[in-house]
Amino acid sequence: MFKKSKPNQVDNWICLLERGTEYEVQLIKSYLDSLQIPSNVLSKRDSSFTQSFGELSNVYLYVPKEFEKSARKALDELNEELESDPSDDS
Repeated sequence: MFKKSKPNQVDNWICLLERGTEYEVQLIKSYLDSLQIPSNVLSKRDSSFTQSFGELSNVYLYVPKEFEKSARKALDELNEELESDPSDDS
């Protein structure tokens, strides 16, 4: 019935990641902003529904092509740091 939603093709911008909630993408956008890496959020969430999961609520983070490598490196480093954090009780 529905096809999987795909990121839009935007000239000179790369879709860096896709999440099901806007706050996750906004957190990562803020992190990239702190590193002087520009980014933009594209939300495909249908505001007429309260659903915040699934294909009706995909949120994408885009970065300019020239910042793709530095953005991916920053996210990899952040993930490594979070995975090795000894204060994590989970």
